[in-house]
Amino acid sequence: MRALWDVPAPAKLNLFLHVTGRRDDGMHLLQSAFMLLDWCDTLHFELRRDGQLTREDLTTALPAEDLVLKAARALQAASGTALGAHIAIAKSIPSEAGLGGGSSDAASTLLALNRLWGLDLPRARLAELAVHLGADVPFFIGGRNAWVEGIGERLVGLELPSARFAVVKPPEGVQTARIFADPALNRSSPAAIISGFAANPFAFGANDLQPVAQKLCPAVGQAIEWLGSQGLRGRMTGSGSAVFALMAPGQELAEAPAGWQARVCGNLEAHPLARWASSDDSSVGG
Repeated sequence: MRALWDVPAPAKLNLFLHVTGRRDDGMHLLQSAFMLLDWCDTLHFELRRDGQLTREDLTTALPAEDLVLKAARALQAASGTALGAHIAIAKSIPSEAGLGGGSSDAASTLLALNRLWGLDLPRARLAELAVHLGADVPFFIGGRNAWVEGIGERLVGLELPSARFAVVKPPEGVQTARIFADPALNRSSPAAIISGFAANPFAFGANDLQPVAQKLCPAVGQAIEWLGSQGLRGRMTGSGSAVFALMAPGQELAEAPAGWQARVCGNLEAHPLARWASSDDSSVGG
């Protein structure tokens, strides 16, 4: 039986996140820098010739209709293939963290099934499917660290220096929709430029969602304080509740409080599956 084993789906950090406005349809306009991490979920794909799509949760139980199955169905429909797959998922990246785990799983599913089913769709076509699955999915399809604008659909590739980061996820999560609906959210950050970011990429800007997230989920502030007690300057990633901090070479991380997830991660120059789709397109420019 044809299969693809141990397919990685890496997490990401938002190095900063500015809300610069709001469209007439209510969608928020953002600027951010997305960076790939070596913290990964692992997926396994076995070919099914009956056209059925099935999923097995090897660690954390996932919702019945998660992004992985939605991605697989979208690729089936777009390609017209009669093939199916059994997909097993070993989750490591926590949910409601702002680390992009579900979106990354969906992107790795598109890339893996494109290969398993012999579709040979270019990256640009996979990115078109990704847009309809979630705002972060196109980034993971793109395969590179990226400067992100609009509602998450405009990506420009970034080169970032290698570094180590403390990433901490308290037990509590926070719902993204609640943050964006809060009247206290700052929606008018001035537009930034890439050259300003590039001068100091790991200390640039702020996360405009963080003050509201800390109000809704005090554990975000507690995690930042815990990092501060070790001389680390913490910041929330995405809509939280995970926070991160740049670590000095050789620095160690203290044992986290009970129930928290804490680990030291390195950044990635490229997605592990970056070569799994042809790149003669402009899915990530620059």
